[in-house]
Amino acid sequence: MKALRVLAFIFGAAILVAPAAADNYPSRPIRLIVPYPAGGSTDIMARALQEPMTKILGQPIVIDNRGGAAGTTGSNEAARSDADGYTLLFANNGPISIAPLLQKGIDFDPLKSFAPVSLVSTAPLVLVASDKVPVNDVAGLLAYAKAQSKPMLYASAGPGSLGHLSTERFLNQAGLQMVHVPYRGQAPTTLAIFSGEVDILLTTTSDTLNEHIRSGKVKLLGVSSSGPSPVAPGAASIGSALKGYSVETWFGILAPAGTPPDVVAKLNAALGTVLAMPQIRDRFLSYGVEAKASTPAELYALIAAEIPSWRKLIEERNVKTE
Repeated sequence: MKALRVLAFIFGAAILVAPAAADNYPSRPIRLIVPYPAGGSTDIMARALQEPMTKILGQPIVIDNRGGAAGTTGSNEAARSDADGYTLLFANNGPISIAPLLQKGIDFDPLKSFAPVSLVSTAPLVLVASDKVPVNDVAGLLAYAKAQSKPMLYASAGPGSLGHLSTERFLNQAGLQMVHVPYRGQAPTTLAIFSGEVDILLTTTSDTLNEHIRSGKVKLLGVSSSGPSPVAPGAASIGSALKGYSVETWFGILAPAGTPPDVVAKLNAALGTVLAMPQIRDRFLSYGVEAKASTPAELYALIAAEIPSWRKLIEERNVKTE
């Protein structure tokens, strides 16, 4: 942690001593690369920010959906773009912190290729079980899984996905083995847990999943955040039964490395204003995420801290994407 504080101090100091470059910024539209197809959760959040950010900055925010390769296609493009503040990336820990540890052909370095601007939101994953599994909380699941003569089945949205790795972290800390059943995306995993095709699922919330929880066909066991979350009111944290367990997905804005620090500071201030708006906070909660701004240094420190943690897990659990 001491090393991370030093990194954050150095990063913040660089902003203070850089020459001014934002006096006339922005003077033309700003492209915000969303590294996923239109209509997904990242795209929806980006579009919620579009109008208020445009009003504050005085120039249009143009959403550019560049999906592909689990978010790394758009991330690669953002890293190669001019470092002038006119191309930004709506990032998350999937393509930034995890994919570079598992995928080939990634041209960017998570810590060297980008200038962090601000967090936008965070969200826990929810741990759910099929109604065929006779447990109602995390402690019950741990006891039940250990008593089984054959491994239980868990679903994920694909090898190397956040849900996959987060479940492997859960199993690693609990001393359990389960069989991984990968699907192609979140929607089929929701169907799999609803139908009882798999036993458990650790995933982000969705309207469909919440409907199944309300109907009783799927049981909500806990949330992956370190404490209770407004995203899943009333749900206990997984860490309350499995000490030290905590995983959250984050979303944030990154600029290409070398973007003038005072341009970054201007964008950071605008995002902070927008993310404090009650209507934006309420809208984000309806999406299953909590609006949360940060300093550039805090976002840098977050990325720097989680990469070695995921690397260690991938090595310990021998995680492969192929």
